[in-house]
Amino acid sequence: MNNTVAIVTGASQGIGRSTAIRLARDFGKVVLVARNADALIEVSDEVRRAGADPHSIVLDLSGVEAPETVIKTTLNAYGRVDALLNIAGAVPQIDLFEMSDEQWYAGMELKLHGARRLTIRAWDALKANRGSVVFMSGSAALDPKPAFAAVAATNAAIIAMAKAFAEQGITDGVQVNSIVPGAVMTGRRKSFLEKWAPAHNMSVAEATKKFPEDAGISRYGEPEEIAELLAFMVSPAAKWMTGSSVRMDGGEVKGI
Repeated sequence: MNNTVAIVTGASQGIGRSTAIRLARDFGKVVLVARNADALIEVSDEVRRAGADPHSIVLDLSGVEAPETVIKTTLNAYGRVDALLNIAGAVPQIDLFEMSDEQWYAGMELKLHGARRLTIRAWDALKANRGSVVFMSGSAALDPKPAFAAVAATNAAIIAMAKAFAEQGITDGVQVNSIVPGAVMTGRRKSFLEKWAPAHNMSVAEATKKFPEDAGISRYGEPEEIAELLAFMVSPAAKWMTGSSVRMDGGEVKGI
């Protein structure tokens, strides 16, 4: 087993879970960070079966002290960091004219600022091993709507922030990119559809069909598809890729 180490935040579900399991084929050690302890036990077992040594950290990354805990724990356990995948965080889908300041800032705190603080704390360890960082944005950044205003603003800020980290990374030998996924069928999206459908006099099946049609795409993406792209972005084959924002959305964003 090789000694390379990847940290995956938001590893308990959805894209984070699929990414942690996928990276177990390429990294000897995978550090799983999320708030749900029970879910992390299951993911840890899957990572182990996939071939890597897992280490779980149950933590809310919105706390300002959280990055210190993650990096110190990782270095104590494995002595290095080779890749950081910032996947944790969801922003409330509340209409622009109805969202409170508290809701707006709460969404940004984890996905934007949590990832920023963790990357800064991990930087020296990543620099030592010419490591890689990927930030998770989303297609709302490129196609903002009133109902997704906070989502769009946060995701657009992540793309810009990743560019800034990447510029420093050219000097320091740290590869930094962001990914812009579209509509992916995660557990969170399933829960949303289950609540949205009856409120709009639809069955869940009808609602599930409606959203891809409205977006002009053939289907939802799967978490495993995003995980494959993320695995490539932190692989040796992609080492010259830095400062890029890679979109994978089934053609949802129509602009160039």
